[in-house]
Parts: sequence; C-alpha cells; structure tokens
Amino acid sequence: MTAETEGLAPGAGRTSAKRRRGPSSRDGFWPWLFLSPILIGMGAFYLWPIVQTFYNTFMSIGPFGSAEFAGLDNYRKLLAEPDFLRSVLNTIIYAGIVLLGVPMAIVISSLLNRPGLRFATLYRTLFFMPYVAMPTAIALVWRTIYNGDFGILNTFLAAFGIDGPHWISTPGYSLAALGAMGLWSALGFSLIILSAGLQNIPTELYEAAQLDGAGQWRQFISVTVPMLTPSIFLVVVVTSINAFQLFDLLFALMGPSNPALRQTQSMVFMFYEQGFIINDKGYASVIAMAIMVIVALFTLVQFRLQNRWVNYV
Repeated sequence: MTAETEGLAPGAGRTSAKRRRGPSSRDGFWPWLFLSPILIGMGAFYLWPIVQTFYNTFMSIGPFGSAEFAGLDNYRKLLAEPDFLRSVLNTIIYAGIVLLGVPMAIVISSLLNRPGLRFATLYRTLFFMPYVAMPTAIALVWRTIYNGDFGILNTFLAAFGIDGPHWISTPGYSLAALGAMGLWSALGFSLIILSAGLQNIPTELYEAAQLDGAGQWRQFISVTVPMLTPSIFLVVVVTSINAFQLFDLLFALMGPSNPALRQTQSMVFMFYEQGFIINDKGYASVIAMAIMVIVALFTLVQFRLQNRWVNYV
C-alpha cells in the first residue's frame, strides 16, 4: 500500500514533525521580545528582591542605611532567639486551626450543591463575603464579639452561668480567638473552590451508586470526597500559604499594646517588628528568608504527599 492510497503524501510525517518543533534560532530575537515584559517584571519584582534580601542577611544595617558585613551573626541570633521559635509554633497552630475549615467547607458545599435547593447562589455569596472583606473591618467586628466586658460571646456564655475570659488580651485564649477568626474569614474561599469542583463530578457516578444501594452518606464518602480531592488539595495548599503569611488580622485584632501580643505573634509579625519598628534590616532579612524556606518546605511536602490521596481522573 502506497503513501498516496493512505491519504498521506511522502515525507509528510517528517514535515509534520518539523512543524511541531519549538522556535529555532532562525526566529531571532522576536520570541524574547514578546517575553521580555514578563521576564523583566519577574526579575525586578520577584528574583531581585530575593537576591537582595539574601545579601542583607550577611549585613548589619543601621536605621539610616549604614551597612557593615556581619557574616553569620544574624543567623546565629535567629537560631538562639526563643521568640522566633514561639512565632513559628504560633503560625503552625494558627494554620492548623484555619485548615479545620476545609472539612467544614466540604460538608457545606455539598449541602449547597443539592438539587432543588432554593437561594443556593445567595448562600454562596454570603459565605464568600468575609473572604473579600477588609481585614481591618473583620478585626473590628470580632473585637466587639471578643470584648471581655460586654462582648457578644461573653454575654452568650453568661446566660449559661459561664464567666468568659478576656479573649484577646489573655495568653492562650488569644491564639484560639485569632484562629477562629481566620477560619471564618477563609471559609468562603474554600467553599467557592469546592463548589466548583462539585459541579465537575459526573452525575452517572451517583446514579451507579444508587443502583448499588448506596445511601446519601455512602455516596458522600465513596463518590463525592474521592472525586473532590483535586479541589481539596488546591484549597489546602492555598489556605496553608495564606495562613503562614498571617499579619494583618493579627495586627488589627490584637493591637500594638496588647499584653498577649508577644505570646501570639506570627513569623511575619516578627519580621515587621524587627524590620520596621526596631529597624534591624539585616536580622529582618534573615527572618524573611526563614519564612520563605519554611513555606517552601511545607508546600513541597504537600506536593510530595498528593499522590497518596489525590484522585486525578
């Protein structure tokens, strides 16, 4: 059988293979010209700040910009600093509390995705509104709720004979109160992403499960959750990264003169304090690099473990 009878001209396969290749040297500078805006932007706003920050970790920078080479002194100071270890632990605890909102979002999004539910779009909008609200506005509302003298929470507890503490200014309680506020504000993002993932689950799977005699709970465990794992993975990664960047909610809720601030501070808040209050730019640069490494390692572990539980179909 000849190439013509097969509908393929001689040499067409080789020509097609050549056509599929990427840009060659004959293209000249045109590909780089079109890529230059994004390359320049990434270099100026992402790569160069990282290089500059890493360089500053070896310097002792005064409040007026005077710099002296300090070697590894900033790194030794960081490793011996108990406040940094406390800030790392506080950030991890906060991230763990916020991640508790992921299973809550799975259940809520499944309920909102039920066929025939009225005002489902309105409910999703109401859940999503805290995520787009200003952190300062959110903190002001929650400060009213947490007020130890006339707050809504303590008023509710007093109805049952419970004397509530000063949630924001008491060490131990303040971190839990901050985590609850972070969970509430991040729930809307998880809900929207998971609701979109539920829309992509084929209805044939639920019909097959019903034919096998599976009830609502069994369908949720055996169909909904496994098919939703890619969306769950995305939500977990993004929520974790946002939690490790905790600053605005903490600063707005606690205030600079709060006696429990030292026991509740996050890594980013410690960076802010050292860099912009104490004006120790070299030490602040070490904290910034440590934050980047911790977030990168945590994210890398999540991507390494995804093959064990994420179901890509």
